[in-house]
Amino acid sequence: MDERYAIRIVARRTSLSPHVIRVWERRYGAVVPERSETNRRLYSEDDIKRLQLLSQATKAGYAISQVAGLPSERLAELVAEVPRRAPSSTRYGNGHHESRVGATSERSRAGGSSRSDGFWIDALFDDSLKAVEQFDAVALESHLTRAVLDLSHPQLMDRIIIPLMAQIGDSWREGELRVAHEHLASAVVRTFLGGVLAGYETVEGAPHLVIATPSGQLHEFGALYVAATALWEGWRVTYLGPDLPAAEIAAAARHGGAKAVALSIIYPPDDHRLTDELRKLRRFLGLDTAILVGGRVASDYAAILEEINAPRIDDVTDFRRHLESIRHDHGVGPAGLGPAGQTLRTLNATESADSIASAESEFPSEPEIDHSDVAHPGVPPRS
Repeated sequence: MDERYAIRIVARRTSLSPHVIRVWERRYGAVVPERSETNRRLYSEDDIKRLQLLSQATKAGYAISQVAGLPSERLAELVAEVPRRAPSSTRYGNGHHESRVGATSERSRAGGSSRSDGFWIDALFDDSLKAVEQFDAVALESHLTRAVLDLSHPQLMDRIIIPLMAQIGDSWREGELRVAHEHLASAVVRTFLGGVLAGYETVEGAPHLVIATPSGQLHEFGALYVAATALWEGWRVTYLGPDLPAAEIAAAARHGGAKAVALSIIYPPDDHRLTDELRKLRRFLGLDTAILVGGRVASDYAAILEEINAPRIDDVTDFRRHLESIRHDHGVGPAGLGPAGQTLRTLNATESADSIASAESEFPSEPEIDHSDVAHPGVPPRS
């Protein structure tokens, strides 16, 4: 068997950082390394040569998203043609270069295009991920602010924030990022989205949506972008945050007259406690309040979702479709957006406690559940 190399060796031989190699692999399928018995990446000589070619191509001005799928032979041809081109380059603030002369025709043959439709967005994504890895909250906020100036709201979510959330979650599960990385990114993204949405207000009569993650679900990225999407769709949103028992989610929904509750489920795929929580939530809410469930492992809970009549949300388009259906079913007309105060509403501790107290009196009594023994990778037990 040919020799295989760890990612640190590959990084040294290709002059690419480990985080760039992982991003190119996951987002673009640039290479497909083998895995060791302990699930560590192992790269072949061919993988290294391909990464070297991709590195040279991106330095010449090609977007990784446009060349990652090319055969290695074609990559070698592109790289060989670079010296014959007049490489007058424009440097963007993110440290990537794009060659102006000769690049357009070459990218067209490669299936690519110019800066306006992908190159700089990929670079901005990479810069944002690097900021998270370096615990640089100021840099991450700066990159997101730059994105919101140049992108539409759907582009901001679909090209930057959603992939960034997914990437950080993947890296956490593989032990490549710490929980602290995700908490930092979560705090920055939450504050950032709140600021972006501060200029929007739903009109009177807009339907109300409560968003949270159930007990044991510590990852709130999915819930955050769902909150932003719902607000841009004209809903009044109450965002509760992560890791909440069913009773608290239901209390907030009942107290605010919510038409629906949206939940994000990311990890793990086999938590029996989550099944119990979902069943309780339906019992507390009754049948008049819709429950929408999405996230990476939502499909693993298909049986309980069917039992409680909770549609599984596969993507943002599916989420928008369900919101429109719920709005129509409840007789609420389309709600426009206008300038005014912030409507991405986050309950503070006192308000949440008050709403729970007022609503839980209507619920069947539930025994207190001790979650202190719930194990989460990388997260110490609660004291």
